[in-house]
Amino acid sequence: MGLMTDVLDWLQALPQPGLVAATGGLVLAECTIGLGFIAPGEAGLLVAATTAITPTRFLVLWGVVTLCAATGDSLGYLIGRRYGPRLRETRLIQKYGVGGWDKATGILRRRGAWAVFFARFLPVVRTLTPAAAGTSGLAYRKFLPAAAAGAACWSALHIGIGAALGEAAKRLESAMSTGALAVVAAVVAVVVIAHVVKKRRAKATPAAVVEEDLEPAA
Repeated sequence: MGLMTDVLDWLQALPQPGLVAATGGLVLAECTIGLGFIAPGEAGLLVAATTAITPTRFLVLWGVVTLCAATGDSLGYLIGRRYGPRLRETRLIQKYGVGGWDKATGILRRRGAWAVFFARFLPVVRTLTPAAAGTSGLAYRKFLPAAAAGAACWSALHIGIGAALGEAAKRLESAMSTGALAVVAAVVAVVVIAHVVKKRRAKATPAAVVEEDLEPAA
């Protein structure tokens, strides 16, 4: 077997409860305002989804991720209710997400609860929309169904993509020579490393200062 097959087989052999719990934790963190800028929930979900090789595994991962995403959205909503409009002026939003915040609030004004559903599929905006919804005064009884539906569709889509990518990787590996595969793997590794380094330089902030950054800017 080749390297990709070995890695995928290793992931699939991991204890499923631990893998699902870790993925759910990453998604919950990403969906909670503030932590969404440092937690790779979407990437973690795609990796974990390569292990969804049976209907049972798919459904378990889907259920846990949907619950965690909806819970993270609810926490973001409560933060928005707590801080109100001044949340936009906090250091965290000003530094990392003021454009996304303004976009989220604009969509909310036009679409209401529908914005909560569709924002789930927009990077950055999905992290900020729940807090913006809480700030805007959108009733929680309207927010929760939209957030839950969005979380369910988003998680099903990403798990499906991850599972398909895992299967495609195995088929690709079986069709390629070892030398060609090594070249592809090296190129992918360089691109991924460059992307991670660039993203960390641009956006990374220590988790310890997230709470501090939620304080109003001076």
